[in-house]
Amino acid sequence: MNRKTMRLATTIGSITLLVLLSVPCAAAQEPNFDVPFVPTPPEVVTEMLKLANVHKGDLLYDLGCGDGRIVIAAAEKFGARGVGIDIDPERIKEAQENAKKAGVADRVKFVQQNLFEADVSKATVVTLYLLSEVNLKLRPKLLKELKPGTRIVSHSFDMGDWKPDKQVEIGWRKLYFWVVPPRAEGKK
Repeated sequence: MNRKTMRLATTIGSITLLVLLSVPCAAAQEPNFDVPFVPTPPEVVTEMLKLANVHKGDLLYDLGCGDGRIVIAAAEKFGARGVGIDIDPERIKEAQENAKKAGVADRVKFVQQNLFEADVSKATVVTLYLLSEVNLKLRPKLLKELKPGTRIVSHSFDMGDWKPDKQVEIGWRKLYFWVVPPRAEGKK
């Protein structure tokens, strides 16, 4: 091996080592996301909002809102107000910018928060695009905090043995719709 080849190999080795050493540090600083960000296609967003019968008097909460597209569409196309909750600060920043571009920033807000810690009690509609295991973990919170009659729509993932009131297919995608039932109260 000549000197030029040795220097090149040493340089490549050094760069590789620096990259490998930096990966664990970067990963350790990121928040723990339960669900990856996968945007909901626009036609699915519209169908979710139609399925929930979103209208002007509604306050929609999108849990795991990502770039804010569902909350923004609810305000822009259906006249509702909305709150998007996401743990990722980059997604919240993006959602706020998207709301400004759409001209609905006065009717929506985006909060960086863990959706399991968020107060969702004021929602009249809740939208989800999470995973089945996250939906199952979230279900007791929704049933406890949401008022009877609140509508819930989930893109692609159900809630186990809580059977949906309605299920719609859009191509290969499924939408699940529930209405929070009245609370059972025994006689005293």
